[in-house]
Amino acid sequence: MTREKLSKEAVSAALAELEGWALADDNASIRRRFDFKNFSEAFAFMTRVALAAEKMDHHPDWSNVYKTVDVTLNTHDAGGVTALDIELAKRMNRYFH
Repeated sequence: MTREKLSKEAVSAALAELEGWALADDNASIRRRFDFKNFSEAFAFMTRVALAAEKMDHHPDWSNVYKTVDVTLNTHDAGGVTALDIELAKRMNRYFH
């Protein structure tokens, strides 16, 4: 998977297919909030994502407060959103459902 920055059009098209994700205020990242039933579910989700992120060698910027996980994805080296970010967002959505 490439670490080349996607065009604005490509990011918009990908976001149209990604439930819950939006372009962040910086216009260089995508973001989503995941709400769970409790802390244990939130932590289990983060653990599963962490394993996938390690395999992809691509890591989210995220925070957890009780049952909420806030995620921001971008590829720092590319200065924006890449196919890696889109793939990780897709995996997060699958793990959430």
